[in-house]
Amino acid sequence: MSEQPQVKLLTFPPQGDAKEAWKAKALVFFDPCSRGILHELDRLAPTGATVLIVGETGTGKELAARHLHEQSGRSGPFVAVNCAALTESLVDAELFGHETGAFTGATHARAGWFEAAQGGTLFLDEIGDMPPLLQLRLLRVLQERQVVRLGSRKPIPIDVRIVAATNVELESAVASRQFRSDLYYRLNVANVKLPPLRARPGDILPLARHFLDLYRGQLRLECATLTPLAQQALLQHSWPGNIRELENAIHVALIMSEGGVVDAAALRLRSASADSQNDLSALDMTLQRLLRSDRQDVYETVERQLVTTAFKYCERNQVQTARRLGVSRNIVRAQLKRFGLLSAGA
Repeated sequence: MSEQPQVKLLTFPPQGDAKEAWKAKALVFFDPCSRGILHELDRLAPTGATVLIVGETGTGKELAARHLHEQSGRSGPFVAVNCAALTESLVDAELFGHETGAFTGATHARAGWFEAAQGGTLFLDEIGDMPPLLQLRLLRVLQERQVVRLGSRKPIPIDVRIVAATNVELESAVASRQFRSDLYYRLNVANVKLPPLRARPGDILPLARHFLDLYRGQLRLECATLTPLAQQALLQHSWPGNIRELENAIHVALIMSEGGVVDAAALRLRSASADSQNDLSALDMTLQRLLRSDRQDVYETVERQLVTTAFKYCERNQVQTARRLGVSRNIVRAQLKRFGLLSAGA
């Protein structure tokens, strides 16, 4: 009889600074797909290569980046920066540091995030949201391996490993000129894809048990268990919110349960139709943001993104892509050629 593989669990440090509500607070590698990803991370860790981690929100990208750092042997710290949260007016000072008097309010010199991560790893989360001007400056730092503080002309050599993460397909952003192609290739030396939770079902119950134990302690319950029907409900749910949604479901279910026994009703999982409606609401909000922007090519951008995503989802099969989109194959072929996804002679 073969031995059952052990569950590899990653969590934030006790005093970790990951307070954002959408972040996954735990990551396990039990599903065969996940164990393959762990092997990939372990092979990349000691190489020092720049790594781009791609995955939906809540899949555990920062935890994967921390694992890369911890297994790398680098003596410096792990520093995480959320690029989407950087204000454009102070982004240079935040990343590269500043000298006294460099701008109004700069009463003393301060090192930037690159210097703070000296000898360690700088994790650039949501890299796809980085403003174009900052993309250029980041590219220069990666090329020259030195930073210049705002208000200074003296370059400071840096020894920092870069791990970036995104929840968007940067290839599409490059195609629509929202992300620099030269920076993309600098960041994409090694690429790690974290699949959504629905694509690694073997991780669902180990994660659920971890959160049961975590919140059992916080709620001072003697025990916490899942009924067979609750386990079945967890495995059948699509988890659009990924690990964070699972954590919230377990937390609320324990609060509402009797004696720590969680049944399917206590989980309060949304139906597939509710998930579909939420997806359409999220799409509506995204389209509204695009329409409010200064873009003059909203229709082509949306069309390109839809066709590109469908083609990739269908593993570049034209017939399946046409079927999923509900159009003829000839229309799909014409769109694929127009968007450069298919050669003219294909």
